[in-house]
Formats: sequence, structure tokens, C-alpha cells
Amino acid sequence: MSVFLTLEIEVFGDIQVVTLNRPNAANALNTQMGLDLVSYFERASLLEVRLDCIVLTGAGDKAFCAGGDLKERDGMIAAAWENQHLIFERMARAIRDCPIPTIAAVNGAAYGGGCEIAALCDFVYASEQARFALPEASLGIIPGAGGTQTLPRAMGERRAKEILLSAQPFTAQEAATWGLVNRVTPHADLMESVLDVARRIGANAPLAVRRAKQAVHVGSQLSLADGMAFEIEAYNRLVSTDDRVEGIQARNEKRPPRFSGK
Repeated sequence: MSVFLTLEIEVFGDIQVVTLNRPNAANALNTQMGLDLVSYFERASLLEVRLDCIVLTGAGDKAFCAGGDLKERDGMIAAAWENQHLIFERMARAIRDCPIPTIAAVNGAAYGGGCEIAALCDFVYASEQARFALPEASLGIIPGAGGTQTLPRAMGERRAKEILLSAQPFTAQEAATWGLVNRVTPHADLMESVLDVARRIGANAPLAVRRAKQAVHVGSQLSLADGMAFEIEAYNRLVSTDDRVEGIQARNEKRPPRFSGK
């Protein structure tokens, strides 16, 4: 994996923890971080090596990602702003479309683009001290990395409108109650809780995991009948795999399966 200027990559077997690493700027999203995230997730999507799960978190104890770097943006002319945002749009697509399961471990403030990055992951675990907000309306803009789309899908249209239009922050527990966060943990337990579920994902057949993720992602945008048809197509592609044979044999022989990803 390439060396990144704003990301730190840690490897735990077939799990990678990607840390947004600008702690002196509350891990704010600048142009370089956008480029680094595009590069990381697009390369990971090529499946050059076995990778069971990607965990995305922030450096330090205070911030996951404070959103767009307003100091970098101060004085930007419209053309430069738009060019920068093209990078952020590609970043959002790279995270959303990554075939590998992604978990956001939100360790602190997830504001603006930080909240959007978390919402683009497959699911979210949060420290009890985490806080979320989409303050863009108070800055004269709207979310532009999926926030107006991911939040309604997670928590419903009415709640999402309240958050987006008021620009008010909300707690980790509120985020869990409303459906954006899957689990809230004590701050000290966050990463171990995330790594535990990442290992559970990694113990399953990788082709099946990725097909299940794809079926949910695509099917949620279709009618129920079309979504079920897509599910059957995804199911049928797994019938002839070595992992399907191994999974049944292992269960019958009462032993852990040895999946090969084939």
C-alpha cells in the first residue's frame, strides 16, 4: 500500500485500520486527505490482496473528522472550491462503492464531511463521547458528500430534515436511537469492539460477505421484487464456489471452516 500524507494504515491480519491523521487540525478533510482516501479505497477495491474488513477512524481522542478544512478553504475562489469538491465527490463514491466491508469507528467529533464519511461506511460504532453534526446550512452550503442521501436512508426523512435544516449537533446515543449509529461503546472500548466485529466478518466466506453487501446496497435502491431478483442472482453466483462446499462440509464435520475466497 502506498505511503499517504494524511492517513495512517495499520494491519491486523486481513483487517486494515485507516486513521484520518491530521490531529492538529481535528482531522479536518483537506484536499490531500481527499486524494489519499480516493487512492486508498480505489486501490483496495481492486482486491490486490485479501482484505476482509476496513475500519475507518480518527487520530487522537477528540475528533473523528471535523469536516472540511475551512482554513484551507478561506479565500478560495469558486472555481478552486468546485475543483476541490470534485475530489471529495470521487472520495465519497470510492468509499460507498468499495466491495470490502467498511466500519466507521467514530472516536470524537464527526461534523460535516466527517459525519458524511461515517455515514458512507457500511455501519458505524461510536464512542460515548462522539458528537455528530451537519452544519453546512449555517455556512451557506449543503452537504455535498452524500449527507442529504445517506441520512434519510439511515434515520428517515423527517429526522434527517431536522438535522440538516437546524445544523444542530447531536450525541452518539441520539445517533444510535435514530439509526445512524449501530452501537455506542465506552471510549476506551471502541476499537476493540470494532475489531471484534471485523474479525467476525473476516471469519465468514469473503465472497459471500461481499455479495451480501452488494445485494443490500443495490437492492435498497430497487423495488422489492427487483431487489429479490438481484438477491437470487447474487446467491446463484455463490453456489459453484469452493467456499460454499467448504462451509457445508465444515458444519457437518463440526469444525471451523477454512475459506479460501474461491
